[in-house]
Amino acid sequence: MARRSCGHSLLILLPLLLAMVPESTQLQSSQTWSLLKIQQLLNYPPVLSTWANHTDFCYGGDYKTASASAFVECYGDSVTQLHIIGPGGAGAPPLPKTFSIDAFFTTLSRLPDLRVLTLTGLGLWGPLPGKVSRLASLEIVNISGNYLYGQLPEGLSRLGNLQTFIADDNMLSGELPGWLGKPPSLAVLSLRNNSLQGPLPESVRDMGSLRSLTLASNNLSGAVPDLSALKNLQVIDLANNSLGPAFPRLGRKVASVVLSGNRFSDGLPGELSSFYLLEHLDVSRNRFVGPFPPTLLALPSIEYLSIAGNHFTGLLAANMSCGENLRFVDVSSNLLTGSLPSCLTRAPSSKPDESKVTLVAASNCLSATAGGDVGWQHPSLFCQNQALAVGIVPDQAHSKKSGAKAGLVAGIVAGALAGAVLVGVAVFLAVRKVTMRRAKARPPRRLVEHASSAYPSQFFADARYISQTVKLGALGIPAYRSFSLVELEAATNNFEVSCLLGQDAHGQMYRGTLSNGTPVTIRTLRVKRSQTSQSFNRHIEMISKLRHRHLVSALGHCFEYNLDDSTVTQLYLVFEYVQNGNLRSRISQGTEGRKLPWVQRISTAIGVAKGIQFLHGGIMPGLFANNLKITNILLDQNLVAKIGSYNIPILAETAKSEGGGGSKHPSDRVPNGDKMDIYDFGVILLEVVTGRPITSIHEVEIMREQLQSALTLESPARRRLLVDPSVGRACSDESARTVMEICLRCLAKEAAQRPSVEDVLWNLQFAAQVQDDWRAGDSRSQSSEESPLSPSQIPRASNTAPADAA
Repeated sequence: MARRSCGHSLLILLPLLLAMVPESTQLQSSQTWSLLKIQQLLNYPPVLSTWANHTDFCYGGDYKTASASAFVECYGDSVTQLHIIGPGGAGAPPLPKTFSIDAFFTTLSRLPDLRVLTLTGLGLWGPLPGKVSRLASLEIVNISGNYLYGQLPEGLSRLGNLQTFIADDNMLSGELPGWLGKPPSLAVLSLRNNSLQGPLPESVRDMGSLRSLTLASNNLSGAVPDLSALKNLQVIDLANNSLGPAFPRLGRKVASVVLSGNRFSDGLPGELSSFYLLEHLDVSRNRFVGPFPPTLLALPSIEYLSIAGNHFTGLLAANMSCGENLRFVDVSSNLLTGSLPSCLTRAPSSKPDESKVTLVAASNCLSATAGGDVGWQHPSLFCQNQALAVGIVPDQAHSKKSGAKAGLVAGIVAGALAGAVLVGVAVFLAVRKVTMRRAKARPPRRLVEHASSAYPSQFFADARYISQTVKLGALGIPAYRSFSLVELEAATNNFEVSCLLGQDAHGQMYRGTLSNGTPVTIRTLRVKRSQTSQSFNRHIEMISKLRHRHLVSALGHCFEYNLDDSTVTQLYLVFEYVQNGNLRSRISQGTEGRKLPWVQRISTAIGVAKGIQFLHGGIMPGLFANNLKITNILLDQNLVAKIGSYNIPILAETAKSEGGGGSKHPSDRVPNGDKMDIYDFGVILLEVVTGRPITSIHEVEIMREQLQSALTLESPARRRLLVDPSVGRACSDESARTVMEICLRCLAKEAAQRPSVEDVLWNLQFAAQVQDDWRAGDSRSQSSEESPLSPSQIPRASNTAPADAA
């Protein structure tokens, strides 16, 4: 009876249970076709290998691959979400020449109900087309880690439902458009690590829904608009640009503020102390001066605080308070005195929700604290001296009268009166006349300045990499800083002759070893007597930015001048020391077994091209006409290529001041300076391919003609004869041909016909991709793919779509 009753109940409930099981919704045939067309346009990536005609994309509400790197979600019979995540992330190679960004977005527009779109690390290239506006239902877009370039299209402003737009790690350029305030619902905007430039548009103030703004690692400059009206703004990240000088006005709901690596100056605004929701504040590597507000340590929500690399002053005390959520504090490389607050040096608590604060406090003038490691510190006199130098800057009206004497007064007053910083400006001026008379009675002496009066002692270069996120610190390159002459003398054994690497018209170059064991190269420069402090600081700011994976990076500087007239007499520039020889020693002059194989040759060429790209566009103003030579391309212990010599403006000005004539044009305005570098790179590439040392322009012309002939005849055998025999068997013909083609274009006689550095990178990366596929036995890569078009060759989006994408 019980069984009959149970079975009877099941029969009654069966229709209801069946009704609860979701049906297998059949996707519209046109949308299935669109998804398969997208697979084709993306060159059949492995992540979409399971997509086929029989795939039911909407079964159970969505279709996902095993790795969840690609999936579709549907509502009814229509696609609402499309997620395709490339396995290579931001480092994926660009799609081949046959790819059309215009056709791709035309196909996407056939998914009219698409709300969420993720296309990351797929190698998409080309300008983002304006027809993105056809996807009117879009709410969330993530197209990071591709090779999209050009300006943001105005079509984005017509997406009325757009809430999130993320395009990190691309090659977007130009200025931020004025229509940014138009999308009414835009809450998250992230354009990190692109090539955007110019100021932030005033229309940013109109983005009422904005909650997160990330524009880090671009080339943005100028003042930040007033953002205090953005009541919903919680996260702002503007790191590694050239923004400033005023600290931006922000709403009090902000939780994370990152302004590191910019040109913000003056002091921090007092209103920061009332930002009770602030959790993360990073203003490191700027030009801030004035007292550090200790109330920041006690904000109730603060977890992370970094003010490193500025000129903050102030007296810290053990009894200062800290917020209970504080976990990381970096106050290093400032002018702080006193002792660390005990709350920053507390021992780990037995309570699980409390832990010791991670603290970095080196390079101040702090005293040792019980239970806390303050690291290496300057003597207190140093901070008092530097505080005077920062605080008393002559104005324009009196610069001629007092500018030449400011360094003298600061040094003598600080040396005679240890507490001068606490004495009023009136006392300082009263003592000034007496000290000046005493100075005239003594012979001039040298004063080594650790930091300039108009700029902080530490500058941090823009460490931005195109399509990379590796930080300089992770590569073992220490932060840029100022050195004392005592440090440099100790590093070179008082500039002993045995440490001399060479000399030229500018000065000598020495090899040295710092006290921490870091090998360095020290270049001494004689500076003309008429060099002004302002001009010098401008050069130091430029030099401090010369830091990149593929440059011999600047580590710091030291300069000295006479006390009687404050004119700079000697400048010391400190660079990293690269000790694995130059590129020629591993190519045309390399012994058997030491020559670089073909894969590493392409990798090295890509590295040099990235270094050139950084010199041209990674710093402002760019450096051009760098007289690149294969003997100046150095290799580190990991065979990473680094450009060892480039056109630092101060070298040209020094040569001109000493009768050398110097450069006729500033480095950023050399006519066709970028194309001169491309030609020089072509000569380097020619030696990389052929393995023959090239020592004259005559040899370049002969080999260029041979290259032209081999490529014109389309003869693999002729091309093979030109390739270095030591690597000939290990390189594919397609890879060699691609490198030869771009090399030939670089060597064009007319500057206008030479490619851009982006063109060069494009083709070299494709050559590396083809070589990898050839080595792996990928037959498809050998059949029909050609070199991708470079940006200057790619036609812009037009109104006429291809026949299969109309």
